[in-house]
Amino acid sequence: MRNQYQEIGRHYEQYLGEFTVHRFTKGPVNELPVDFSILKFAPNRRRNSWIYATCGMSGFEEFNAIELYMFSPVAHDFLIELLTITAHYHVTGGNLGWGHTVYFGCPWYPESNLRYGLLSLPYLNGPAFEKLHAESKIIQFLWLLPVTEAERDYKKQKGLEALEQRFDEIQLDYLDPFRESVV
Repeated sequence: MRNQYQEIGRHYEQYLGEFTVHRFTKGPVNELPVDFSILKFAPNRRRNSWIYATCGMSGFEEFNAIELYMFSPVAHDFLIELLTITAHYHVTGGNLGWGHTVYFGCPWYPESNLRYGLLSLPYLNGPAFEKLHAESKIIQFLWLLPVTEAERDYKKQKGLEALEQRFDEIQLDYLDPFRESVV
């Protein structure tokens, strides 16, 4: 399993750059894989945003082998907790995958109306970033994109493709925690 964590770290590093490792230690984190952590990527010459990413939520064999990452306009270490909670939900029965939405239980940022996360394909990082062939499984890397309740409802009613089309039409500012709903 430790080799898998190293492979995940190398995969992220290849596409996103250098990172620091963080762990959220409150709550039932003992139910997560032993070496589970959150990787934090500072802005670099290719992008002007921070990225927070899971490392190890793909370790439970019974569930979809996924890892999640989020963009942030500023260093916002609350995302370490948010990603840890989302990973915990996944490995304790949520069995998340592409196209699912999760309720954060609070805003992405204080005063934000983005209280949900959409598990989306990693459009900004390209298709090669999406899959990693690690040990005996394929790990899928998904973008956890903060969305509004109305956007979540629209996805449920009209489908994921319709919501993503709306994002494209208005050129969604995915880094704005205070953006208005696109629907």
